[in-house]
Amino acid sequence: MSPQDLASAVAAVIEVLGPQAAAAGWSSAAGDLEWSCWETAAHVAHDLTAYALQVVASPQDGYLPVDLAVRADVPPSELLVVIESTARLLSTTAVATPATSRAWHWGPTDPGGFIALGCNEVLVHGYDIARGLGVDWRPPAPLAAAVLARLFPDAPEGDAGEVLLWCTGRLSLGARPRRASWVPIAAS
Repeated sequence: MSPQDLASAVAAVIEVLGPQAAAAGWSSAAGDLEWSCWETAAHVAHDLTAYALQVVASPQDGYLPVDLAVRADVPPSELLVVIESTARLLSTTAVATPATSRAWHWGPTDPGGFIALGCNEVLVHGYDIARGLGVDWRPPAPLAAAVLARLFPDAPEGDAGEVLLWCTGRLSLGARPRRASWVPIAAS
């Protein structure tokens, strides 16, 4: 996957969440998660940062011992800017790193794999936050299809947005019950 895919995923989520930035529901649960909508958005920014650091440092046996802490007084509108910024950080890092480089994410993962992981985080948690805010939204099919192709090669056929949500345990898919656990396969 490419940095443009990540930029498109962030733009799609900002398009749906941006108008909700002043809504009071950011302290409510994000979909079925235990985290609030605000905490889930901060988690997305954290993971995008962690992925960028992995790409830069290329550790082979685990994640770097660092966490992004977003100040608790940051309003949702600024938190969305943090997500945009951390996505650009990951994209810039991936572009500047040789495609042959590998870093740990449950195995050796190339920069494109970290971009795919970032897209997955943005799209899936964007869905969670939208649900928590009472907005009906699904990940765009072209982006979801690209994430499925890279991270979930055993995904069943169907609407890509719905299949991605099923692969990540968000909903049932036809006769397939909701997944209780899942692991994206980013290692290359």
